[in-house]
Amino acid sequence: MGDISDYKKQDKLRREYYGPVLKQNNMADNPLEQFSHWFKEALADDLTDANAMALATATKEGKPSVRIVLLKDFGDSGFRFYTNYKGRKGIELNENPQASLCFYWAELNRQVRIEGTVEKTSRKNSADYFSQRPRKSQLAAHASLQDTELSSRKELKTHFEQAKQKFENKEVALPDYWGGYNLAPVSIEFWQGRPGRLHDRLVYIRKDDGWEMKRLAP
Repeated sequence: MGDISDYKKQDKLRREYYGPVLKQNNMADNPLEQFSHWFKEALADDLTDANAMALATATKEGKPSVRIVLLKDFGDSGFRFYTNYKGRKGIELNENPQASLCFYWAELNRQVRIEGTVEKTSRKNSADYFSQRPRKSQLAAHASLQDTELSSRKELKTHFEQAKQKFENKEVALPDYWGGYNLAPVSIEFWQGRPGRLHDRLVYIRKDDGWEMKRLAP
């Protein structure tokens, strides 16, 4: 086991945070619009995997799990991602459709936390997105029964080759167990790192048809 105290002594796990002050009167009235501003800045800075987000789900008993997924679209309806419906996250979202997302852009000292309710997108939406995926990714959706145990990596490769043969010289069909989810937000928090750990946190909370903004202590 590593000793984290060695890193602490060398200050390797501590740094200062810098960024612009978040002022409420400079933020957009709608958090989806504000997220769009920040996301465009992350893309403009050419950050690696700027659309990567932690997705936290829980069982109906409340046992949590978290993993990184990729944001594929967002708008007034919420934030959209795609996955295997029969994997652990799909099962948990079916049991408990409450989830949260977290983006962390270290180079910008920024974090966005989102909480809301998740539901499947339409089958047409899933098919439209699936048709745009690289062919190898389409085949992988057929080859991988997500979260099931494999005897070896060779078994996974065998499943992939079988999928290649099945769809040789024709379009890869959308699996019935694969598709999109949309998270409709009820709260969105914007965190900007600041010197001395006096970070800025502004959270939007959905109220009826609008949003209320509050400042939180770091």
